[in-house]
Amino acid sequence: MPLGADTLVIASHNPGKVREIAELLEPFGTTVKSAGELGLPEPEETGHTFAENAELKARASAKGANLPALADDSGLAVTALGGKPGIYSARWAGPDKDFHAAMDRVEQELREVNAGTGGDRSACFVCALTLAWPEGTTRTFQGQVDGTLTYPPRGTRGFGYDPVFVPDGHAITFGEMEPAAKHAMSHRARAFRQLVDAVFRT
Repeated sequence: MPLGADTLVIASHNPGKVREIAELLEPFGTTVKSAGELGLPEPEETGHTFAENAELKARASAKGANLPALADDSGLAVTALGGKPGIYSARWAGPDKDFHAAMDRVEQELREVNAGTGGDRSACFVCALTLAWPEGTTRTFQGQVDGTLTYPPRGTRGFGYDPVFVPDGHAITFGEMEPAAKHAMSHRARAFRQLVDAVFRT
């Protein structure tokens, strides 16, 4: 189903996430508004998967703004931690969105789990993108990028856990990477390419 609107709501109150999605949308000439900018409330994320939470947020913004809405639910899944923090990635940063504290917590738990072992530091970023229309139709796309965790954090670009994540095949973190380079390979970019092929090119 084509987008069918000149304005798209990004169903997020996270400035870093809004900026990154807006940059991905820029080539398509779509006017972008964030849920925060429109004064839309943040729905409670009660889903058990990235896809469920993305759909929940997209539906809420599409209904609230009466416009198509794009929601992202994404996070860091650490192998040795059984996939944690996963869908709770933002919650590990607490109400103040302190991702330095969240990165410290990941490192502390990794050290406890890896004590006396080879030290598995593999992880992946996962992103589910849901596009919802006001009448209730939704489309969901998912992307993933694998990598390794490093510590202490490196780089001031990006947001969230980017400064501790080194994507496979690279020597620098997402936090050190130029935005264009990250956009070419990130979990969000991979999900976004699927969305573009299905929606913007129809």
